[in-house]
This record gives sequence, C-alpha cells and structure tokens, in this order.
Amino acid sequence: MHNTLEQVFGYPQFRPGQERAISAVLAGRSAAAIFPTGSGKSLCYQLSAVMLPHLTLVVSPLLALMQDQLAFLQRHGIAAGSIDSAQSRDDASDVMARAKSGELKILMISVERLKNERFRNFLQQVPISLLVVDEAHCISEWGHNFRPDYLKLPDYQREFKIPQVLLLTATATPKVIADMQAKFAIAAEDVVTTGFYRPNLNLWVEPVRGQDKRRRLVEWMGERPGQPSIVYVTLQKTAEQIAEHLSRNGIQAEAYHAGLPHDQRDGIQKRFMAGQSNCIVATIAFGMGIDKSDIRNVVHFDLPKSIENYSQEIGRAGRDGQPSDCLVLANRDSLNVLENFVYGDTPERDGIRRVLDELQACAPEGQWEFLLGPLADNSNIRQLPLKTLLVQLELRAIIAPRYAYYAEYRFKYLLEPEELLARFEGERRDFVAAIIQTSSRARTWATVNFEALYEQHQAERNRVVKALDYFQEKGWVELESKLMTEVYSLLQSGFDSAALSEELYAYFVRHEQTEIARIHAMLDLFATDHCLGYRLAEYFGDENAPRQCGHCSVCHGQVARLPEPPALPGLGDKSFEALCGNFIHRHEQHTGSLPSAERVTRFLCGISVPLFTRLKVRTISGYAALEDYPYAEVRTWAEQHLAG
Repeated sequence: MHNTLEQVFGYPQFRPGQERAISAVLAGRSAAAIFPTGSGKSLCYQLSAVMLPHLTLVVSPLLALMQDQLAFLQRHGIAAGSIDSAQSRDDASDVMARAKSGELKILMISVERLKNERFRNFLQQVPISLLVVDEAHCISEWGHNFRPDYLKLPDYQREFKIPQVLLLTATATPKVIADMQAKFAIAAEDVVTTGFYRPNLNLWVEPVRGQDKRRRLVEWMGERPGQPSIVYVTLQKTAEQIAEHLSRNGIQAEAYHAGLPHDQRDGIQKRFMAGQSNCIVATIAFGMGIDKSDIRNVVHFDLPKSIENYSQEIGRAGRDGQPSDCLVLANRDSLNVLENFVYGDTPERDGIRRVLDELQACAPEGQWEFLLGPLADNSNIRQLPLKTLLVQLELRAIIAPRYAYYAEYRFKYLLEPEELLARFEGERRDFVAAIIQTSSRARTWATVNFEALYEQHQAERNRVVKALDYFQEKGWVELESKLMTEVYSLLQSGFDSAALSEELYAYFVRHEQTEIARIHAMLDLFATDHCLGYRLAEYFGDENAPRQCGHCSVCHGQVARLPEPPALPGLGDKSFEALCGNFIHRHEQHTGSLPSAERVTRFLCGISVPLFTRLKVRTISGYAALEDYPYAEVRTWAEQHLAG
C-alpha cells in the first residue's frame, strides 16, 4: 500500500483517514470515507483500484466535472475512462471495449447509465472488484441533493455481483451517515470520519442590505486583486449580471452556469484551472470535483441553499492548507426565491393521482411501460420529483423496475448488407439475415423492427441488441438509439388510488417542510453568537472542533444580525384579475378547466412545471410578478380570489 502511494502517486505519506479506509477495502470489506472537501477522498478509491484485481466502477452525480480526476489518473499512468452523454458512440464503444479486455482499472459513469440496457448487458460480462459512490449523501432522503436513482444502487450492487462498496462524501450529518451505512451494510468501524473543522478557513458572515451587496463585493474583491476566487449566486441571470458588474469595475470575471453551452463552460473551467482567469461568478453547477488547490476566496453573494451546500462550496477554498477567506453577504432578501425552489418540487395531488390511475390501467398486462418526458407532461410533475414518486412506489412494493430500453434502434450500414451477411454462416447467418430483412431502410438509416423479428424468427430483443453492438464494435454499422423507455412490473394493482395519492402527497409535503426547515437552520447558523467554525462542525457531528476558532466573524466580535428584507406592498392592493386573468384564460383554453390555487400560485411566483412550457407562460403578463413574496402568502391570496 505504502509502495503504491509513493511509486504511483508520488506521495510520501497518507493523509488522515485515508489508510484506514483503503485498508478496509483491501481487506475485502465495504467502507465509507467522510472527509471534508479537499482532504483526499479520491485517493481512497484510486489507490484501491490500482491494487484490486478487476475493474473499479465509480458512480458520480456530475460526470462533466470529473474530467480533472480522469486527467489526474492518466498523468499517473492509471488506465481510466468515463462514459457520458457528451461522448460519441464510437468513444463510448471504445471505452467499453477497453474495460472488457481488462485494460481499464477505473470506469466512471452517472447513475442513470445503469438503466441503459446496452450498458447493463456489458456489465454482466465484466468482473468488477469495487463499486465507488461519489457524493454518497445523494443516497439519503435526509441528505441534500437527494437523487432518487441513487436509492437503487444497493440493488445494482447485488445484480452485478459487486463484492464491496466504497462510499465517499464531504457533507453527511449523523442521520445521513446512519442511512448510508444501513443501505450498504457497512460495519461501524469501517465508517471513517476525520472531522469537519478546517483550521485554514476564515469564515465571515456580513449582514448587508440587498442594495449594498454589489458595492461590498467590489470592495472585497478589490482588496484581494488577482486571487483565485469563486462568487456563488442562486440564479443564472444573476451570474451574468454580477460578472459584468465586476468587469465594469476593473475586476476581470466570467459567469458560469448550466445554461451555457458545454464547450463554453469547459473553456471557462480550463482557464480558471490554468490561472488565466481568476474570478468565476457561478451558480452551484460550478465546483463539483474541481481540484484547484489555491482558491483563496469563496463569496456567497446570495444565500446558499443549505448548511450542507454552504459547507461543500466553502470546502473548495484553501485545499493547499493556506489561509483562505469565505464570505457570506447575508440578508433575507432572497429567502423567498430559495423557498420557491422547494415548493416547486412538490407535485400537485391530482398529478400524483394521474400517475396512479395510469399505473392501474396497466393491471391486465402486469407491466407498465412509459417515457419519462411524456409522463411528466401528462401528470404535470417535474422530472426529479416524478423520479422520487416512482422510487416511493418501489419502496411500497407496488412496482419494481425491470429494465429500461431504447424504444428505437437504427443503424447505418458501413459495409454493404451482402458483405455483412458474408461474415456469418449457419444459424448465425440466418439470424443476421432476419435483422437485415425486417429493418425498414430509409435513404441512410435502417430502423430495427423488434416485433417482426420476434414474431417471424423468435429472435429475442436482448440477442438483437447484442448483435447490433457487436456490428458496431467491428465497425460494420453505425448505431443510434433513442426514446428511453422505462419498464416496471406491477406487483399490486388493488391499491386504493385516492388514499395512496393522499399518502404520497403527504410524503412530499413533509419533505417540503424538511427542506424549508433546512433553509432556516442555515439562517440560524449565520446569525449565531457562537463560533461559526464550531457550530458548523457540530452540525456534522464533529465533537472535536475548538469551541473558539479565533478566525471567524463571531470570534472577531461581529455577530450577524441579518437585516429584514425591504417591506413589500400588501397583496390586498394588487389586482388579481390584472395579474392572473390572461393566465386563467389560456389555461382554460388549453385544458378545458380552471387552474387550481396551487397552479395560480406557481404562475405568480415564477415556478416552472411541465404544463407551463406547453402554455408558454413566460410570454403571459403576470408570470413571476410575485416571486419576491412568500409562497404561502401568495397561495392564501389566490385561494381567496378563486373561492370568491
């Protein structure tokens, strides 16, 4: 272990916790490494992977930002690859071929990739030593950034016969750790935590009124010219505005958010990593997996989403151990915007009911097939909460996922069909001939007809997909697949649809309340009169942090009294008809019914749901007119007017 550390990675010794986690994995046990951001979690899987006999499969929530990890591995001569949606088919096939031949030691994927039938076929053929779950707090409903698909990872581990798991995260509260441990049967002694306190981070919380934030930001950045810095904001448009404002004031800055094209984001990240650009104004899309050791400043221009998000974002500063400043320009102005994000993820009652009715309609077949996009449109539930709803139905043993497949496969011949056929003989030749005959060929592309293949030749879908993959591998065809279709078994159909939709709606409302409480816990932390470093460590169950760090705003005698947001004019003075009339009219035209109070509230607060895209609500006057008001207040106002 120590030889590998020195010879392959060039480090003279382990950092705290690394040796314990790696030893557990190399002894054949599952483990969890819960270290603060920048304390070397990645090495735990990288070194293990080098020493284990077979492939290490790494699941990560944001693959685009793992490119620097791949570059690091390649620099150290470790064969690693990733499969992601930005790749061409050829590149993905090449990575899979290298994994199959045993050349790759590490393969990185997103969790969604495990639903892809081609990829699952491939995994069945490759021995895997270790499953690594990066950002493993995504597994827990009690954690932030909960990803419903992560709940399926324990099942995938069994299905692909992966003997052990390594969970990695920087932000897990005691409750989340217990949840992760239970889901993967990890022994208590193999959960390695090294504490959350970072002695080199100076935490500052400054109460600043909304109208003064830009001026204060320019002052702060001006006192630290040329230092690598990240400024975090909530909305994409704010990122653009603040980057422009800084640049106008002589501080060169670039905006980074998910709305930019992939190439542009990539360019910004590369310039920042290379030190050609020193200030990034970003939404939280930036920073996951960023391994730049000399970031000296992290400024929260807007409030972070939660204590976990705050901890993760400031964790990007000072990874080289040098003092770094983390500033929050704190007030309550954007509180309603943060809360509105949460309310937008709670599905409407009748949307849940619609999903359950569709499910019951499949009872005679015992199988439910759907495309996620159309199901989201039909039920008016955003895709992420819809996935959460499906997982809840799984946990209640009402449905079980069978597989997902691309409804459509098409291919382009790179050899003439006769030439392709000539490469086979006997039964195999007949099978290939059947694929060629039943595929309807337009000018360039031939579409595979699975039904005809099964009816006329008893050719199983699975075998056909494997054959097409093989043709692609050999360079005989170019293959394309689209329309990802989910297939579930219906385990029980006799449920009471009305009662179950109430129960599930109550689950989402509880989740909503937890998330709102999380935002308020963060405000309490920022307004604390105890040491910030100590309060933060305590939240994550770290009892060993000093009670007074001596280098935060509270220890410097500055307790943050957050200014109240500017008073908003009362809703009673506003005209309901002027704000909502056009929306109600268009809603009635398109759906044949009046919108519920919930839907009107979402319109007024600027919270997008699938139906709004079809109604083109952004073009209707009144959209987002009340986004600065508390959601609950707007809902009560809408209920009164609709009832009246």
